Amino acid sequence: MKFCRECNNILYPKEEKDRRVLLYACRNCEHQEVADNNCVYRNEVHHAAVERTQVLQDVAADPTLPRNKDVRCAACGHDEAVFFQATARGEEGMTLFFVCCNLSCGIRWTD
Repeated sequence: MKFCRECNNILYPKEEKDRRVLLYACRNCEHQEVADNNCVYRNEVHHAAVERTQVLQDVAADPTLPRNKDVRCAACGHDEAVFFQATARGEEGMTLFFVCCNLSCGIRWTD
């Protein structure tokens, strides 16, 4: 985050289209400065395997998701699962996912 040298307010990214230059400009005064880097903001999110598992367990406890008692978990044998549709990695279209409702299991599978 950059601050104005004149009034100490936040500088916001601004494009100067004529020269094709990225600037930081103050919205309070007329101060502008050329950006030293063209990357305005970068957010990298790294998930651990434990975090992904927790998300799946939270999905199994979600009362708003539909439940199916006609499927059996291959890992623990529990006979109830929640299901939802989402896009699978690297695939087009929607995939039907099931998550075991046994909170100590929480395994996910597709049909």
